Amino acid sequence: MAMKISDEKFFDRVDKGVNNSFMRNAVASAQERMQGKRQLATEELGNWEEWRKLGEEIRSHTLQNLDYYLEQLSENVQKRGGHVFFASTKEEANEYITKVAKEKQAKKVVKSKSMVTEEIHLNSALEKAGCEVIETDLGEYILQLDDHDPPSHIVVPALHKNKEQIRDTFKEKRGYDKSEIPEELALFAREQLRQEFLSADLGITGCNFAVAESGSISLVTNEGNAGLVTALPKTQITVMGMERIVPTWEELDIMVSLLCRSSVGQKLTSYITGLTGPKDEGDVDGPDEFHLVIVDNGRSNILGTEFQSALHCIRCAACVNVCPVYRHVGGHSYGSIYAGPIGAVLSPLLGGYEDYKELPYASSLCAACTDVCPVKIPLHELLIKHRRKIVEDEKKSPFGEKLAMKGFQLAASSPSLYKTGTKSASSVMAPFTKENSIQKGPGPMKPWTDVRDFPAPSKERFRDWYKKREKGGE
Repeated sequence: MAMKISDEKFFDRVDKGVNNSFMRNAVASAQERMQGKRQLATEELGNWEEWRKLGEEIRSHTLQNLDYYLEQLSENVQKRGGHVFFASTKEEANEYITKVAKEKQAKKVVKSKSMVTEEIHLNSALEKAGCEVIETDLGEYILQLDDHDPPSHIVVPALHKNKEQIRDTFKEKRGYDKSEIPEELALFAREQLRQEFLSADLGITGCNFAVAESGSISLVTNEGNAGLVTALPKTQITVMGMERIVPTWEELDIMVSLLCRSSVGQKLTSYITGLTGPKDEGDVDGPDEFHLVIVDNGRSNILGTEFQSALHCIRCAACVNVCPVYRHVGGHSYGSIYAGPIGAVLSPLLGGYEDYKELPYASSLCAACTDVCPVKIPLHELLIKHRRKIVEDEKKSPFGEKLAMKGFQLAASSPSLYKTGTKSASSVMAPFTKENSIQKGPGPMKPWTDVRDFPAPSKERFRDWYKKREKGGE
């Protein structure tokens, strides 16, 4: 599936994450920092729960009337001179975008940060078509130079890199000869990227929200790169997930306030950009041609189901920033472009259980993700629903788990087998307890006994104790 960032097995990816001490420390530090800023920014409003409720209502209303608003958006984009393409699949989206690039004889493409283009692996498609693709978000630029390392966080893609690693990447790939001081690294990247903007043939952006009433798209950023991507190239393509839409500018105002405070703890980010079609005659800058590609890629299959609220997501990563599991395993462990609790919910829906059936279990179900979600997605409840579907569908359940459950069913329904099992439990499990030498359990027990002591079953069964009590013993 297009969303996959690794072919390794889930537990192999988890082991890598758990054993990467730098990554774990970086994630823990970033979580505490961003969560602290988010809390201060939301408390300033004084009525944050009312804002969350309003955000939920806006997203719910929009999804319930998605066909209407998408049609309105499409009509208004075209009225402004833009082109609209509805892509049912990632293949259709990539085919359309590469077609435009070939028609414009584009050799160099500059991109601003976009999760949906990562989802459909757009860069690979453009490179196969002969285009040089330049990521202009600083974090994405670093990862692209570092052998196309995938992002590990929705908002902070290079979270798993330290400044020394970034310095070495710049030195190896771009001849950088200065220190690892962040300001020097950023200045070098800015100088490098400036030439790319000036020589680009095509600009590609994502879309935080599209405004149906005016046919506009909005970008919420903290770097000036998105403005240059949309202002300098003669052709601009915006790629948006079909659910990333609001009815009017009034709703956009609310959603942007929720997004900025929840993602980076700011009242507003440095740039809130609204763009409406190609430039008019009196405009100084902007594209001569504008294309909006609206991507489905499995989203319509979620509409009308018990998982529809997952499409409320505004990609703020607040849930990622509080998740204890993400804190220990990192973003790459999820094997999907979407990490954290929202990734554990969305990835099986968009990519299928075959590749992502482990993710719903990568959660403590502490509900911290649900508590911080600015649009009130019941994330921990959706994870439980995923688990139920996996268990109910025998094709999705692991063979070992099915065998174990069948064995338990047989033993628990037979008085004689149950009695024999409870009598032998203490001696059978003794080798795996703290007091003995083996300790490491086999099969599904191993992940537990690798990090915990296995609880030793009592030598005296409840039934034996009860009989003694009835006879007058203690």
